[in-house]
Amino acid sequence: MVIIALDFPNKEEVIGFLKKFDDEKLFVKVGMELFYACGPEIVKEIKAMGHNVFVDLKLHDIPNTVKGGMKSLAGLGADMVNVHAKGGIKMMQEAYSAFDGMDKKPLMIAVTELTSTSQEMLNNELLCNEKIENMVIHHALNAKKAGLDGVVCSPLEVEGIKKACGKEFITVTPGIRLKTNSLDDQVRVTTPLDARKIGTDYIVVGRPITKASDPVKAYKEIRKDFLGL
Repeated sequence: MVIIALDFPNKEEVIGFLKKFDDEKLFVKVGMELFYACGPEIVKEIKAMGHNVFVDLKLHDIPNTVKGGMKSLAGLGADMVNVHAKGGIKMMQEAYSAFDGMDKKPLMIAVTELTSTSQEMLNNELLCNEKIENMVIHHALNAKKAGLDGVVCSPLEVEGIKKACGKEFITVTPGIRLKTNSLDDQVRVTTPLDARKIGTDYIVVGRPITKASDPVKAYKEIRKDFLGL
């Protein structure tokens, strides 16, 4: 599945972008920029248009606070939500418990290491001497212990996570670029075709689609590379 990152500053640009896709049902990501600008109602509006929504807020705080935040998100109808794995197993468990009793729970995933994180940053800025691949797998194993459905990771770590956590454990991978695209602020990236070959479940693509001269064409090209459709 291809998830389009709606990295827009306001509702008008979002609605204008989505209308270009006619009646096609999309899976889109509402991140911090859009959610903080427009509030929870933007999720409801996009859902009302018939699209699936990944609410990407990367909640990371003490367990009780994160649980409360997730309870606030529970009524929006999101199809996917996330927390930061660095909050620990207890925090992730509390976050997931916010959806107890719901008939249809969203997929809950945990962010491992951001795709903008390099080995140099990990060592020199964060004072962690572990290899980044090992850190990502460790976070993934904690997320699985907490009962989550999967993790966000770079495409480069998918194989190791699937081996450690099982093929059914979901991997959601940003950092996707076509060979003709700029890397922007991403470090650990790959192409949609390569992401398909390594077996990831979802790819998140923003600027290569939203900033394209023809977003619909760019989306279909990326979807074809990733899904073979």
